[in-house]
Amino acid sequence: MPKSITIRDIPDDVYEKIKKQAELHHRSINSEVIVYLKMLAQSNRRDPDQVITHAKKLKQKAKGTLSMEEIQQAIDEGRP
Repeated sequence: MPKSITIRDIPDDVYEKIKKQAELHHRSINSEVIVYLKMLAQSNRRDPDQVITHAKKLKQKAKGTLSMEEIQQAIDEGRP
């Protein structure tokens, strides 16, 4: 069953932008906000902190496994 929420203290400029977008899309302001909330909820963006933590783990795992010479040799071998 659909739920209701109340949003207070929306800055005037934000409200006006939503209102204009709603008019462009021939929707009510409420419907426009629901569209934005759905897009946000379905977003596949990862949390930046999780990405950084994962990158640090990968860096630590790979640290010291290849010398610069070995890296350069692999690059050179991959070139035609």
